[in-house]
Amino acid sequence: MVSLNRVLLIGNLTKDPELRYIPSGTPVANLRLAVNSSFKGQDGQRKEETCFVTVVVWSKQAELCNQYLKKGRSIFVEGRLIYRSWEAEGKTRSTMEVRADRVQFLGPPAAAATQAGGPGGPGSASRSDAPGEVSAPSGDSEPEPAVESGTDADVPF
Repeated sequence: MVSLNRVLLIGNLTKDPELRYIPSGTPVANLRLAVNSSFKGQDGQRKEETCFVTVVVWSKQAELCNQYLKKGRSIFVEGRLIYRSWEAEGKTRSTMEVRADRVQFLGPPAAAATQAGGPGGPGSASRSDAPGEVSAPSGDSEPEPAVESGTDADVPF
């Protein structure tokens, strides 16, 4: 039987990332993501619906998310659904969350979006000191090299 567990989401952070370290020292960050969708109801009126999702990010990717992401920032997440359950106060609790394999930062940083006309302000597609994409390494492929910006004058031939 074939199975597929793949999630693709684009949304906005509802709060700043929460970074913690597990006992082995591995960093893990929780991101709270709001994903909006619109549809026409039976009455023909356009309706908005928001789904709130917890995204769990591990290792170096978690530290980078904590460093560069803030509440309100748009991100693209690719990952898989994880179901967890635990005991708390004599009750069994459970949750469904997304374990991120890849997080891509979209649009300008939340703080820069309010600075009209400045670097990273409205209309800006990237920021030089923040990575645009953070991917978890996979065992079957080599990491992609970072793309550096420059001009044709920088080429040595």
